[in-house]
Amino acid sequence: MATDVTAQAPDGTVLRPLKQDEWDKWYDSLMRAFGGVPESAEERSLWKRLTEVDHSLGVWDGDACVGTAGAFSFRLTVPGGAAVPTAGVTMVGVAATHRRRGVLTSMMRRQLDDVRASGRPLAALTASEPAIYGRFGYGAATHGLNIEIDTARVRLAVPPGTDEVRLRYAVPAEAVEVCEAVYARTVEERPGMIERLPGWEQIALLDAESNREGASPLQCVVAERDGEAVGYARFQVKPEWDTNGPAGTVVLRDTQALDPAAHAALWRFLFGIDLTSKLTAYGRPTDEAWQYLVSDIRRCGLRVRDALYVRLVDVGAALQARTYQAPLDVVLDVEDAFCPWNEGRWRLTGDAKGASCERTDDQADLALSVRELGSAYLGGVTLGALGAAGRVRELRPGALAEASTAFASTVAPWLPHGF
Repeated sequence: MATDVTAQAPDGTVLRPLKQDEWDKWYDSLMRAFGGVPESAEERSLWKRLTEVDHSLGVWDGDACVGTAGAFSFRLTVPGGAAVPTAGVTMVGVAATHRRRGVLTSMMRRQLDDVRASGRPLAALTASEPAIYGRFGYGAATHGLNIEIDTARVRLAVPPGTDEVRLRYAVPAEAVEVCEAVYARTVEERPGMIERLPGWEQIALLDAESNREGASPLQCVVAERDGEAVGYARFQVKPEWDTNGPAGTVVLRDTQALDPAAHAALWRFLFGIDLTSKLTAYGRPTDEAWQYLVSDIRRCGLRVRDALYVRLVDVGAALQARTYQAPLDVVLDVEDAFCPWNEGRWRLTGDAKGASCERTDDQADLALSVRELGSAYLGGVTLGALGAAGRVRELRPGALAEASTAFASTVAPWLPHGF
């Protein structure tokens, strides 16, 4: 919770927790900072319900809101399957009239102090501009795959059992509980996934006509085996025609499956929708299984993009909240100028069963900043790669390879949706 303290911010502005009756003015300031394009009434209403006012901050210049920052109370899956309390940093914006005056820094300072006071060891965000948040200790920890598949020329080789999966169309709003039950069963299997709080299931159903760009209303299919839901896909179809005939696009919004056969059945369906020859999707897992079923990966238009940025607010608590693929005993010399309580040497010991991380005076094996720890924390960015970039220094021969192996995840971390 944001402490109920009003503080002087740069240039005589005032930084303080948001009040419920200020939300509309606060949100209007945010929308203007992001270009001023209005959202649908449905989307605005949903974000108003989801905003955690107690964890939101505003910077005010007189009656004008000139800075916004919020945080959601998430639980983020980490390697080993634990769900760790995390501040989902969101709705950060500064008025163009007040840029380069320290407004953002003042909000980040106050927010991380509040997150620490609340006992949450992690903060995470998605960055509108990657260059902004590194100086506050956030490191890129997950990536998403954007795809554009030529389904007229690419085929799928499906695994045994695929034909046993039955698909049925469902009204998206009526199938939301079934889909959420499938989603909930997948959360602990992949680092970076978020336990959805009540109300967050509605994000996937937002379907304003103004945002469709010529595509159909949202559609949904549910995959079932023996009467039990084992997967789902939400998508739109954008009809198009050229001189050769139909050339429509399937726009995949969301899909989850509980096993390989259900996954293959859903993707085979999406590949085969009549009057279409292209499938697009945004931010899918970088190791998603369909890539190993296709006949021609070069015709799948793969593009990787950064997604979730992670910040260790409490280094000791965060590092012992996850498990490690291989036995590990390493002393980390951590640099953290923005949150100096993290600075110094930490002994991390752990394995696949658990970990401990305590202060130590022992000689350091690796030296790195909290930003690198954030990047490596979910197991998708290796400490070895960061070392090759000169961002992790090896002080004991062999320590970097040992730690890099231990920190890795067997599956790529993935953020399933923005916030």
